[in-house]
Amino acid sequence: MKIKQKIVLLLFVVFFLPINNLLSQTTTTSLKDPQQVQIFLEATRRIRCICLPSLPIQACSFNMCTASSYLKTFIENRIKEGMSADDIVSKMEHGFGEEILNDSVVKHFTEEGNQGMVNSIVYGFGPKILATPDSTWINVTLLGIGVLGLILIYFYFQRWKPKTESSRAANQSSTSDTNEIKEKIRKWENSEE
Repeated sequence: MKIKQKIVLLLFVVFFLPINNLLSQTTTTSLKDPQQVQIFLEATRRIRCICLPSLPIQACSFNMCTASSYLKTFIENRIKEGMSADDIVSKMEHGFGEEILNDSVVKHFTEEGNQGMVNSIVYGFGPKILATPDSTWINVTLLGIGVLGLILIYFYFQRWKPKTESSRAANQSSTSDTNEIKEKIRKWENSEE
């Protein structure tokens, strides 16, 4: 494959295949009703991840942020109670009040000693919980850095790749030079005997 074809293939793989992941929904829910699922997706798109503030909570996985995972369950509980996405987002910002202390997720945070999270749910996280800044530019920047790194790695290995024809010719000439020297040594040794 020619170098230009390899570069085009690399650019396709790096840029166009991940776009589907950027545009797709990246969260799971235990909700089954399609209307409730839409409310969940809308609410989690508008709330910021606790551990990775550049992402909406929708994009946080349990592996990345357990607190956000529990908050997703908390949001599911609110949806099951009949709250809308706007109500959930507003209450996340301004607080659900002390009547929410009986929720299973809030009880879990209390048992784990995470009083800061309990207070934030009861009294509100404030405007910083809103995922208003678009994280797309951060993701594109990271993607660009990754592509640049791959290109630099590619050129690094191309630089150290031996030249096939010239290296073969050099190996053959050095082998023939070695054979000539060995032959001269044999002749010299035979002549001395």
